[in-house]
Amino acid sequence: MSIVVTGATGHLGRLAVEALLRRGVPAGEVVATGRRTEALADLADRGVVVRRADYDDEATLHGAFAGATALLLVSGSEVGQRVPQHAAAIRAASSAGVGLIAYTSIARADTSTLALAAEHRATEQLLAGSGVPHVLLRNGWYTENYTGQLPVYLEHGIAGAARDGRISAATRADYAEAAAVVVSEDGHAGAVYELGGEPFTMTELARVVSEATGRTVTYTDLPVEQYRQVLVGAGLPEPLAAVLADGDRGVADGELLVDPADLEGLLGRRPTPLAQAVAQALAQLPG
Repeated sequence: MSIVVTGATGHLGRLAVEALLRRGVPAGEVVATGRRTEALADLADRGVVVRRADYDDEATLHGAFAGATALLLVSGSEVGQRVPQHAAAIRAASSAGVGLIAYTSIARADTSTLALAAEHRATEQLLAGSGVPHVLLRNGWYTENYTGQLPVYLEHGIAGAARDGRISAATRADYAEAAAVVVSEDGHAGAVYELGGEPFTMTELARVVSEATGRTVTYTDLPVEQYRQVLVGAGLPEPLAAVLADGDRGVADGELLVDPADLEGLLGRRPTPLAQAVAQALAQLPG
């Protein structure tokens, strides 16, 4: 058995490699790939196979995927470039005879109106036409999207355009563990997993942060366009601000709400609760 993980230099891919090792997959059967293999040197020291894989250089993908029984295809981070990048990876996987592709998609990719969903939907269609057995890991939002903003929340409060929409977020570690289960066990080919944790609203997020810090943090809801302008004013590039504001629009419309049952089933436990994730993030803040 050989399990290839793409994007192992990024957060989710690296966590997936670690999850595979914790599950008892021998290090020599785990292949960690990325553009910068020097960033994976510590994994190589532990016996993990390290190979270069660049979505923009298809020749590297053929070599990286050689001999793989399963491939965890972590979606690329370059919005606007992901469809051709993922197409190259799928072609390489097919050519290499990979037995299973597990793709990290987005919640409800087939029906979502989120701007971010279009490339994921197109990738799912490419997989459907590839002839390669595959499984769709439709990940919801990362809890880290919010816990990573704790210093801002504590100084300025929380702003958004999500109204009272509920968000089925989960930690990267939970999504990575679920992915590790899928690529290291039989029986998942053809499955579509809608993945997310116990849902919360932005007002509930503000309450959890307040309780964890002893400071009053409130949520201010804004119209989508005003929220976009606030993000641009805070220094975010216009395209990113538009995507984030559209994400909150999707939250308000219920597009990031999923049943946590799929994630619970893969993990064999409840996903990490929001309060625990907030407490862990606070503990890592300097000072």
